[in-house]
Amino acid sequence: MSDITIRDIAKLCGVGVSTVSRAMNDHPDINPETKAKIMQVIEEHNYIPNNSARNLKRTESNTIALLMKGIDNPFFQGMFRIFEEMLSQKDYSFILQKVGFDEDEINVALELEKEKKLKGIIFLGGRIREGTKDFALLNVPYILCTVRQPQRPGESPAHFVTIDDVRESFKIVDYLCSLGHRRIAIITSLQEERGVGSLRYEGYLEALKKNGITPDPALVCYMKHDLASFSAENGYAVTQELLASGTEFTAVFAASDMTAIGVCKAILESGSRIPQDYSVAGFDGLDLTHFYHPSITTIHQPVNEMAKAAVQMLFALMEGNACDGGQVFEARLEVRESTGPVKQVL
Repeated sequence: MSDITIRDIAKLCGVGVSTVSRAMNDHPDINPETKAKIMQVIEEHNYIPNNSARNLKRTESNTIALLMKGIDNPFFQGMFRIFEEMLSQKDYSFILQKVGFDEDEINVALELEKEKKLKGIIFLGGRIREGTKDFALLNVPYILCTVRQPQRPGESPAHFVTIDDVRESFKIVDYLCSLGHRRIAIITSLQEERGVGSLRYEGYLEALKKNGITPDPALVCYMKHDLASFSAENGYAVTQELLASGTEFTAVFAASDMTAIGVCKAILESGSRIPQDYSVAGFDGLDLTHFYHPSITTIHQPVNEMAKAAVQMLFALMEGNACDGGQVFEARLEVRESTGPVKQVL
């Protein structure tokens, strides 16, 4: 089986790709029995990693990988032009790799690193880990874009470019509270997902607390598993269920602009008005929200600046230059037609 991959080895052993990589690199953080099993399977199938024999020099390649969770997300698509322009100026090409919800981005990165002999990796989105240990398995510089990881003592830093999702979601929910809204629903990511959705939910809770509002679990709505995350379709379906439940609310904070568009469609189809009956706020600052009717109040992320900073930081690392841990950008609240004062009950 000459074309066997590291994923095949992992599947045969019943472990993850990162565990196989640990075994091949003699990493101390692996069970000896598991390592022995993996090495036996590798020998039986005559598997030789392309990025190993570990003593061979890596073949030169001017390729950067963009690993993206949420490939249909227009927010990420807005970064592609910047990435393409800056990389082409440096005579680099890039590979765009989709990472599925159930896939581990580190495993995908390890496989790509072996197959494509990458010079660097930019992670777009992804989950929040407990630390940076898994990233240490990578043999090329990398940047996390739009997400950051906590760093534990003794761990190498994960370089990042992002905004403060907690602070920015606090900002927009606090604005809704200033309009008199106290029954504010949130549509956030899947309940088990640890990513920007969970951070924006945290900011939502902090804003409620600051305004003396007790959170109501009935107003916390999670996206559906069978629909694309942060999509208009998901926001539409979840809002239909919220309206049908009879739960009282006067405003909705959607964790993305596309989700907010779906929220608006469901509300308008029900015969209600925006913002007279329900206020709706999104997050990201997509151009589409300006042209939607009613135009949607949102948090505008500085997409161009973040994309440029990610590429500049990655090349600094690739050239062996010292680089700070990361950069946190300020976003701005854009108030538009979809939000207004709470409707007074006579």
